[in-house]
Amino acid sequence: MRLKRTVIAMVAMGLAGCGSTTAAQPSPTGPGVLDVARAAPPEPGGEVGGASTEFAAAADLAAWVKLSDTEKDVDRIAKLDVNTTAKGSLYLEPKTSTWFDGFRGPFVYQELAGDIVMYARVKVEGKKGAKPKRKFSLGGLMARVPGTYDKPTWVSVTTGTAEKSGQVEAKYTLNGGSKPMEVPVKAGWVDLVLARAGRLAAALYREEGGAWKVARRWPSELPEVLQWGLTAYTDWDSYAALKKDAAKGNAKQIQGLPDLKLTVDFVHFLRPELPEYADPLNTASVSDAALIKTLTPAGA
Repeated sequence: MRLKRTVIAMVAMGLAGCGSTTAAQPSPTGPGVLDVARAAPPEPGGEVGGASTEFAAAADLAAWVKLSDTEKDVDRIAKLDVNTTAKGSLYLEPKTSTWFDGFRGPFVYQELAGDIVMYARVKVEGKKGAKPKRKFSLGGLMARVPGTYDKPTWVSVTTGTAEKSGQVEAKYTLNGGSKPMEVPVKAGWVDLVLARAGRLAAALYREEGGAWKVARRWPSELPEVLQWGLTAYTDWDSYAALKKDAAKGNAKQIQGLPDLKLTVDFVHFLRPELPEYADPLNTASVSDAALIKTLTPAGA
């Protein structure tokens, strides 16, 4: 299920650009346009499918490892369990923490290789209300390059409170520089997708009862092996004077007013497939509708 790092060597990586897409027109009649009819949803089977977790029993937590254990960091998780606090779900409650620039927060993951769609249903709440009250209290999905403490590199899609409450945030961080983008969503359950397919990384979301939307596309040269997992962090304002000093902020647990509860109903891992003729960074070649069909499970 989890691919060992010794099997596949790490390759050079980087994220180019700021999630921008082009609109250069391919030939309208020849190869180059992936229309919705020809787009195929991701495949659920194989080794990567075996990493999927329904969180039906406490033992399901054993498949997931904490970054604070594997890379010897401060444990910024106040509570983590499966099918205990929330029946049939993973529950994660973070301490004061953040994932921004060089700052590190809670992260539980599985190490997987290749092109992947990570699909989950999550709910972010405050400790005493439907929405977190502290700024940048967010929870959701992350794909991180292993061992990048000195030059943090990862992509994420989360939901909760950013500068405003009721947001989905799509963010990539390259060598310690984060570039987030937020869109408004309703409180409650939200479906999230984080994907890597060839030279594309993408974040998608869906409000309960709504339609899938593309939050962001990024040009990507991420390595073969990534840590795919769940994150939640909260209470950025409590970093105070340390907001510009990631090294000191990471060295200890910041005392503050954490206000976030993350509940995860399930996590499914799937294999996407984009035809070679299609350019997923060109919206004229792969429209949002075609990309959504390619990166969301059939029937979801």
